[in-house]
Amino acid sequence: MKLVIVTGMSGAGKTVALKMLEDMGYYCVDNLPIPLVEKFAQLVLDSQGKSSHVALGIDIRSGEDLSMLDGILDSWKTEAIPFEILFLDAGDQVLIKRYKETRRSHPLSGSGRVDQGIRREREKLAFLKRKAGIIIDTSKLLTKELRQELEKIFIEDKSYGNLFVTVLSFGFKYGIPADADLVFDVRFLPNPFYVEELRARTGEEKDVQDYVMQGGTAEAFLTKLCDMVDFLMPNYILEGKNQLVIAIGCTGGKHRSVTIANALYRHLEGERELGVKIEHRDIENDSKRKK
Repeated sequence: MKLVIVTGMSGAGKTVALKMLEDMGYYCVDNLPIPLVEKFAQLVLDSQGKSSHVALGIDIRSGEDLSMLDGILDSWKTEAIPFEILFLDAGDQVLIKRYKETRRSHPLSGSGRVDQGIRREREKLAFLKRKAGIIIDTSKLLTKELRQELEKIFIEDKSYGNLFVTVLSFGFKYGIPADADLVFDVRFLPNPFYVEELRARTGEEKDVQDYVMQGGTAEAFLTKLCDMVDFLMPNYILEGKNQLVIAIGCTGGKHRSVTIANALYRHLEGERELGVKIEHRDIENDSKRKK
């Protein structure tokens, strides 16, 4: 039996995650009253494998009974009942934006402000986040990207260190990304902008990549960058960091930064404990400005 408790912040994607798990063959139950949780788990255990994969949605809607779950989880651990907790989270500003877009009220805000409800919810769910083996921050995830991460964890059975990395290329002339955690300047590398036949092309193309990588400087930089990132990742995971944005910048965000960002992404993509995606923020900006 595999019992997954799907929980987390309202608006972070729990309902979507449950539907995805259902598509993956899980028997899903949402918002089961807490006093029935132990009985439900026992029925699943006694089912002799008829429902070998079960997902149980539990969140702030359980009200005051939610605190009872803390003791239940402790007893399951003592009794070696197999379960894991998937906690969906997102930044406060992202959650507020989602609530404004859907025009829904937060379950704990009442007639007050959404941010107050979010703060109270974080306090009430803190014990679940501490116990969670899988924490996914959906602040920057598209629905398809969340599905990909869930498939890695629950179908491919890959280990997951609760850290999602975004490798982001950008152009300094358009500003440094406000949400960047690490920023690297690659304006010292050979610039295809000054080569007529390469100027209109991008770092997604091999000819541009070859030009940027010529001479060995880019290769040496990339080796040192990958070594540093490999050192940082497990330490960020231990520290409890859930989201990391690594920004690679050149002048326009079209050639050099794209080339290096793609190479770093390929390096990280094979790391089992990470969720990784690539974004090129400014790759089309020059074309848009010309129009």
